[in-house]
Amino acid sequence: MSTIVAPLGTDRARRLRAALTALLVAAVAVGAPFYFAPFQVFQLTMVLLYAVALAGLNLLVGFGGQISLGHGAFFAAGAYTAAVMLDRYDTGHLATLPVAAAGCFLLGLGFGVPALRLRGLYLALVTLAFAVFLPPLLKRLEPVTGGSMGLTVDKLQPPAWSGLAEDQWTYFVVLAVTAVALLLARNLLRSRIGRALLAVRDNESAAEVMGVRLSLHKTLAFAWSALFAGVSGCVYTWVIGFVSPDSFSFVLSITLLAGLVVGGLASLYGPLLGAAFVMYVPSVAQDISEAAPGVVFGLLIIAVMFVAPTGLAGLATRVRSAAARRPSRTTRDADQAPGPEPSAPPTPADPAPADAEPVGAPSRTEKE
Repeated sequence: MSTIVAPLGTDRARRLRAALTALLVAAVAVGAPFYFAPFQVFQLTMVLLYAVALAGLNLLVGFGGQISLGHGAFFAAGAYTAAVMLDRYDTGHLATLPVAAAGCFLLGLGFGVPALRLRGLYLALVTLAFAVFLPPLLKRLEPVTGGSMGLTVDKLQPPAWSGLAEDQWTYFVVLAVTAVALLLARNLLRSRIGRALLAVRDNESAAEVMGVRLSLHKTLAFAWSALFAGVSGCVYTWVIGFVSPDSFSFVLSITLLAGLVVGGLASLYGPLLGAAFVMYVPSVAQDISEAAPGVVFGLLIIAVMFVAPTGLAGLATRVRSAAARRPSRTTRDADQAPGPEPSAPPTPADPAPADAEPVGAPSRTEKE
């Protein structure tokens, strides 16, 4: 790829490189369900839906500078919204998506009010309390939520014209939702709202002097974050076909936050790396030690953070920068090639004696 874009200018080369990378990623994503086994396709689907939740959490924590330990509660709200609509009202799967997104957006607006007066560990404690008391509340609302037994709903079924298996169709639907969500997050960060979030994160006093309304943008950060989590939870119901209060304990919130930190805060592709970590590393930990998978999972997080303090996205950026700074082989060979031997400096002429006569002066004989 570098050979193709080398003759171009810097800006054009960067745009072409990004376009080629996007085409390559799209080709791999589209061809993946036809190459992998059904269970592996299911794992990829889970990575995609977790990436949507982490993209929302990244807006709040990475770009907004606020700490949330209750993101799993918004995830559960979206999942139960979809499950109740499918089970009680027999609606279509796609009809549940805008309702879950809107409901969680309003829930995030209401929950963003404490963010106006709390920050740091105090705000984290309030959000953690929200994640802790929601599962018992869902068990109490048995006529609606099914109580401890949860709700079982139909999964997405492929249409006859598609010719796809159930896992393949579900993967493509979730892939489309994830692509739209990540594109929305990218455009949001490049808009006025995203610039205001960065200003509030860096320096609240300076942002307020520049005209940024702190109360509005702090609340909107929670609202947008909750919307993405609600969409992810709704898609989770489509994929799993079952929801229960025990599936959304506070451990889910801690796991999502850990995945975002490992993937890379304030990075556009950090949520994808963090989602892969959340999906695959617990399985690896289970294979290493069935007795204590949590211990292995924690040790793996420590190892990753030791190698990449800024997350996997930061590690990739550092490796790419180091490769760009490293001189090419041709340049090194040219620098090390022996050049022509320097010629000896001209020998200066012997200085004329002190009594030497100037050129053109008459000789001593003629003077005499």
